[in-house]
Amino acid sequence: MMLHLAGAFVTSGHQVDLLLCQPKGAFLDTVPPSINVVALKPSQNLFSRLHVLIANPRLALTLLLPILLPKKPPKTIRYLSDLTAYLVREQPDALLSAKTHANLVAIWAKQSADVRTRIVVSERSTMSTVIQNSRKWRWRFARPLIRKVYPHAHLVIAVSHGVAEDISACTGLSQKRISTIYNPMLIEHIQAQSILPISHSWLNNKEIPIILAVGRLVPAKDFSTLLKAFAYIHAKRPARLIILGEGRERPTLEKLAEELGIASNLSLPGFEDNPYAFMAQASVFVLSSRLEGLPNALLEALACGCPVVSTNCRSGPQEILDNGTFGTLVPVGDDKALAAAILRTLEHPPNTEKLRARAAEFDIDAIAAQYLQTLLPQ
Repeated sequence: MMLHLAGAFVTSGHQVDLLLCQPKGAFLDTVPPSINVVALKPSQNLFSRLHVLIANPRLALTLLLPILLPKKPPKTIRYLSDLTAYLVREQPDALLSAKTHANLVAIWAKQSADVRTRIVVSERSTMSTVIQNSRKWRWRFARPLIRKVYPHAHLVIAVSHGVAEDISACTGLSQKRISTIYNPMLIEHIQAQSILPISHSWLNNKEIPIILAVGRLVPAKDFSTLLKAFAYIHAKRPARLIILGEGRERPTLEKLAEELGIASNLSLPGFEDNPYAFMAQASVFVLSSRLEGLPNALLEALACGCPVVSTNCRSGPQEILDNGTFGTLVPVGDDKALAAAILRTLEHPPNTEKLRARAAEFDIDAIAAQYLQTLLPQ
């Protein structure tokens, strides 16, 4: 998402620096040459803790204890000093950050640097659910800290109305300080990639329908419920399931597939550079998540003209699918309802052009213009 926005900003005539704590990952090689990558340097944990205190002289010490006390504090705060130095040195017109820890560090860096840079922070998922489900104890104390720190940003961006409402309810932050801007899609790129050939042998057989899911193999994506739903489907008709993505749940999912007797009809290829070609050829795309912010994969499937079935999780699917107009919504964790919805979609697929038209409403040009208006108001 950040790469999409950065590229659109450059196209609009702006200079863009991409600030990274760790310059690595699957998408690093795709950063356009026109974007300047800045690798921030980490400080020692003790110095980082002192910097947090200096940046918050009026904030109650008790609110900062979850950040300061752990033996291993959030890694992001180690980059506070170098980010502060960057702001002093470059004095950019605006800084956009994403995700809670980075947002806090961005705000503290602005306060430390004492520059006129406009700070806009963005939240990607429902904060209350993240706090509730996190195994890290410091998240239990996040609400009051965010309530005190986030007002120092010029604006908070949420990726869906559901996320915006949750931030306000979770932290007490006024909704006047929260703006909803949906994630951008590179529609032309997605559709161009969707017609490229792929080597997966199952997609050569058009007689057996392919059910597709995409996402990290983690509990939040709830692929276990999808496997159980697929077992119901497979008992009623021939079908195959492909899940693109990698993660710590792989052994659990492989074991469950064996127990359900569907292992020979399940493919877990791992991370895939071009999931759009799979989406274009799949019979139905399924999002089985327990929680989301605004699920990009759902939008990408629509852009490829692939029929979709999704859990009505918080938040995003209901907004993307317009309460079921562009795809079926089912309760979270209900494998039988998920199976029934997939079977109905296989039997009565929707008009693909209608799905593509819906995805076009999230095209990069329109979304980038909204971000620029927020970052650089006239």
